[in-house]
Amino acid sequence: MEIYVSTDIEADGPIPGPYSMLSFGSAAYLVDKTLVDTYTANLRTLPGAETHPASMQWWQDHPEAWRACRTNPRAPEEVMPEYVTWFKSLPGKPVFVAYPAAYDFMFVYWYLIQFAGESPFSHSALDLKTLAMAILGTEFRQSIKRNMPSEWFDQLAHRHIALDDAIAQGALFCNMLVELTKLRTER
Repeated sequence: MEIYVSTDIEADGPIPGPYSMLSFGSAAYLVDKTLVDTYTANLRTLPGAETHPASMQWWQDHPEAWRACRTNPRAPEEVMPEYVTWFKSLPGKPVFVAYPAAYDFMFVYWYLIQFAGESPFSHSALDLKTLAMAILGTEFRQSIKRNMPSEWFDQLAHRHIALDDAIAQGALFCNMLVELTKLRTER
């Protein structure tokens, strides 16, 4: 059995290493949209890391989200092994789910390898934009949230606070799976 771990991160730059992951949240869902558990943490910045000017400009426009991700930050070397332990407590094999997966997975994977020495996801992640492309039959760049059917979206907050966004994104994923099942039965 798979368990779908919707994950959102917040960072101060475009890549891990030179820049830091500031916060992340994961929401573990069963295929029937049961929210099994969540995990979230704010992280201290990496020693010697910088901030990217474009990212910091974005943060200036989102002060509530900035305050949220800078409250009680913890050391990544403490958080990431704890996060792996959380994964191992979940029922089923974890599948990383994100929008966009390339960005969120890049940070989470780097931090997991750097600070926990392992990744429960192996080298793979499920991208919601790609899934939307397949379901909608559109081009990739047209598979954006504003072009997705409104019934795919539950009334959940999207405030750029990692756990809130992970929960909403996980519900979106489960709703997309319902649509995918409908398409399969029509064939």
